[in-house]
Amino acid sequence: MARKYFGTDGIRGKVGDFPITPDFVLKLGWAAGRVLAEEGEGKVIIGKDTRISGYMFESALEAGLSAAGIDVVLTGPMPTPAIAYLTRTFNGQAGIVISASHNPFYDNGIKFFAGDGTKLSDDVELKIEALLESEIDVVDSLSLGKVTRMDDAAGRYIEYCKGSTSQQLDLRGMKIVIDAGHGATYQVGPAVFRELGAEVIAMGTSPDGVNINEDAGSTKPEGMAARVKEAGADLGIAFDGDGDRVIMVDDKGEIVDGDQLLFIIAMDRHSRGVLNGGVVGTLMTNLGMEKALEAAGIPFARANVGDRYVNELLIANDWQLGGESSGHIICRDASTTGDGIVAALKVLKAMQTSGKSLSEMVGAITLYPQIMINVRVQNKRDTDTIPGIVEAVKKAEEQMAGKGRVLLRPSGTEPVIRVMVEGEDGAQVQAQVEKLAKVVEKEMS
Repeated sequence: MARKYFGTDGIRGKVGDFPITPDFVLKLGWAAGRVLAEEGEGKVIIGKDTRISGYMFESALEAGLSAAGIDVVLTGPMPTPAIAYLTRTFNGQAGIVISASHNPFYDNGIKFFAGDGTKLSDDVELKIEALLESEIDVVDSLSLGKVTRMDDAAGRYIEYCKGSTSQQLDLRGMKIVIDAGHGATYQVGPAVFRELGAEVIAMGTSPDGVNINEDAGSTKPEGMAARVKEAGADLGIAFDGDGDRVIMVDDKGEIVDGDQLLFIIAMDRHSRGVLNGGVVGTLMTNLGMEKALEAAGIPFARANVGDRYVNELLIANDWQLGGESSGHIICRDASTTGDGIVAALKVLKAMQTSGKSLSEMVGAITLYPQIMINVRVQNKRDTDTIPGIVEAVKKAEEQMAGKGRVLLRPSGTEPVIRVMVEGEDGAQVQAQVEKLAKVVEKEMS
């Protein structure tokens, strides 16, 4: 059965446009509560990022869950991975995060975690969707859910992050720029690194409800890069709005993306004999990382784009490490979902073990030029069924002779086909991607 509302990472959209409306979220809370009541007993932990609409949707979820007889625990603004962790350790039956991640403030979304801190199963999501077609009925007043607040949520999560490496890090003597993007890590992010001994220069820690991700955080790390150079810092660490992604800047002020960070963590584990299998990337993972892992004798597999699919393939292969170019990195032996703070600490651990700077560690991997063009189309058809496009892709791959690759992927949210080409030769990549984009536009117009 196809999902009507749930995507790969919950339900997301523009605030005020269906389904991101108070009445729908109220009903979503009730439907989820009804399903959870049938599955067992336990509280639901609710966290949010710093968007102004979070207050509205938090209240709507509270009301819906209470009407279904489910107790609620509120944490206030907390990173998405913190809710996964707190749900697991607080014996919650489920966790809910109100966030649109790296999107602008006028978007918002709702995503769920099961009691073990992983994403809800397809079966549970489909049960919730089925109930959304029903009228709300309220349990007897004696059975209404109660709402409490977890006052020590931040402290619990900070301690968890500090203990997420095999030996607690000592960051004394390091100067680190932290950019929280005015998002959910604005308090806990700087605190973790300060408590480990680093001198922290904090940016993006003054949320006002509308400045989340605005020229800051992991999607706009240029300001942090300038600050690292200006302050003579050892490195910079930027998180997205809900704290599940991380992008770093090295001591030279160069941006270090998710593929490079994933490679550093993998090589550190490999050198210590604790990688326990291979590494999972996605269809968008740079070919340069795949080649670098291959040279080191480390298995690599590609999942569909989205942390849900990365985690599914990690579980299927019984591997521990995976991630995306965007900085969404999953260390399954430490967390059940992508965690920006934990991933950053793993990179710092690798630096400490090797005695190298971040720029030295990044030097071990060469990323291939990768260019993507978004082609607007009237009808998002499967490009594999269009002979003209199939032939053009075949020719492009033949011309790159095993030193590059082509990826055509429909957007999940826009009427767009993403045309991506990468390879060793930047000029060739540019020529091939422009040629393919024109073919896609012609064939799908």
